[in-house]
Amino acid sequence: MEKKNFVLVHGAWHGGWCWRRVADILSGKGHRVFTPTLTGLGERSHLLADTVNLSTHIADVVNLLRWEALENILLCGHSYGGVVVTGAADRAAGRIASLVYLDAFVPEDGQSQRELTTRQLPQTPTVPAIPAAAFMVNEKDRAWVDGLCTPHPNATFNERISLTGAWRGIKRKSYIRAGAYPSGPFDAFYNRFKADPGWTVASLPCGHDVMVDMPEALAGLLEAAL
Repeated sequence: MEKKNFVLVHGAWHGGWCWRRVADILSGKGHRVFTPTLTGLGERSHLLADTVNLSTHIADVVNLLRWEALENILLCGHSYGGVVVTGAADRAAGRIASLVYLDAFVPEDGQSQRELTTRQLPQTPTVPAIPAAAFMVNEKDRAWVDGLCTPHPNATFNERISLTGAWRGIKRKSYIRAGAYPSGPFDAFYNRFKADPGWTVASLPCGHDVMVDMPEALAGLLEAAL
């Protein structure tokens, strides 16, 4: 089997830890899997500061690609991570073979995360983690997820993304929807890309944290997307 490179980017309040089940499945098949934790979150929560913004998180991903000399990769972003991977893909499109949005936001140039969501977010320096139950995480994993989620730097939600459009030239683009999680914004992205022949779409019957609820099915979709 051909070894493939996967870079999986978590969403708000989470960390690289949320991808462990998917990463174990993919690495068990011989693939290389990277699950970076964005600055200020998870095991890097000691770096949380007002200065951590969207540009910081995009640099986290772009620098990983550079320092690991990664080419021909699948880059996947979950939820807020969709904004991050769009910015990273725009800066490093030549390294990316497949771009996957997992129940994620897909920004246009000049948009911020705050504009894309219908969720009411406070204008405090950090935003407290939303309970796993609100994301419809399966009951047995809710305590685990709640115990590892951390406050999120608000500047990442407020900064407007700057895009050249280079990311659109990536040949393989996919959108995976968590079908059991109600979300107007995610439904809109899914329906738009479903009608676009340049995109592949899929839906899994679970809550928002697909990597927690259905890791085997998700790993299969990611393998098929690269």
